[in-house]
Parts: sequence; structure tokens; C-alpha cells
Amino acid sequence: MPEDKSVELATPFHVNQKVVYPLQGVGQIMTITERVFKGKPTQYYQIFLPVTDMTVMIPVAKAVEIGIRSIVPKEKAQEAFDIIASDFEPVTADWKLRYQMNLDHLKSGDITDIALVVRNLYHRSKVKELPILERKLYDSAMKLLIDEIAFSLDIPISEVEKIVHERLEPLGKSAVVVPVDPDVEEEFEPEVEEEEEDDE
Repeated sequence: MPEDKSVELATPFHVNQKVVYPLQGVGQIMTITERVFKGKPTQYYQIFLPVTDMTVMIPVAKAVEIGIRSIVPKEKAQEAFDIIASDFEPVTADWKLRYQMNLDHLKSGDITDIALVVRNLYHRSKVKELPILERKLYDSAMKLLIDEIAFSLDIPISEVEKIVHERLEPLGKSAVVVPVDPDVEEEFEPEVEEEEEDDE
């Protein structure tokens, strides 16, 4: 069994800090541990993710590369609110391009990119019901956005949900999208990328 012990060291993040794990949501660093991996001592963050009730171990040395980051400051959270209420370009009718663009935004982990996904897919849904894959993308983006804003502004999730929908609705009635053949949409199956995690 590899050695596992708590450690105190200088790292980008600290114990009890709330951080964002891209595509997974807001989590809290419960401890920083050191384990022997392939014969070498390796430091890990143990991050608890409430949304999935799961604890993940992320190598300290790779945390930033993976995309782990601090909760955004209040100014950035307000910027996200502004984005979802802003004017926008017509949504592309190309299903493959539209899906990939939104997926790339979500993978970036940046709250402003996540806000763009929420805004774009919300207005798309007002014109035509979203296909299953886009609906899942929208639900994930909405959850990520609301959770981080709630932590950033220190207000209840229910209040953030209300504000988000109030900001989206005024534009929702006027969105225009070029119609596309529904059969073409459902035929597209995006490639699923498997991410390797060093969690031994």
C-alpha cells in the first residue's frame, strides 16, 4: 500500500479553499496529502465535489494544467450576469459546429465562456426544442454557472437561479435561428474524449 499522509506545503491552493474543477463544478479542498507513486513521493489535493458527492485526488503539480482554479471574484460573477443578458449573434444552423463550439466553451472552465453557452443554448431552445445532447450541455452549463456565482457572491442558489432567468427572458422572445433538418441533428454523434487522471 502506498504511504498516504497529510502534508503542509506551499501550493497554488490551500485546505478548505473552494475551487472549480472544469466540467465537474465547485468543490472544496479537504486536505493535501502525499503518497508514494511509482517510487516517488507525490502530493495530491483531495477535492470533495458536492454535486456528485464524490472525492477526487488531483496531483498538485498538474492541478493548474488540468484547469483547477479559484472561485471567481465578485466582479467576474457580475460580468457573467451581463453576458447572459447581452445581445448575441444568430446561432449557427450547423448542428455539428454549434455543438462543438459550445462544448469547447464549457471545457475551458472560464465562467464567461460558460455564460455564453447558457445564453446561446437558452435562446436556441426558445426557437426549437434542443436535441438530447445539447439539452445535457445546457443543463451542465447552467448548473456550473449558478453554483459558482452563488459561491462568488455568497448568495443562495435559488436567488441566483431567479436572477439568471430574469436576465435571459427579455431576449428569449426575439431569438432568430435558421431552421435545420432535425434528422441531421440527431445523426451527429460527437466523439467522446477520455481524460486520463493520475489518481492512483
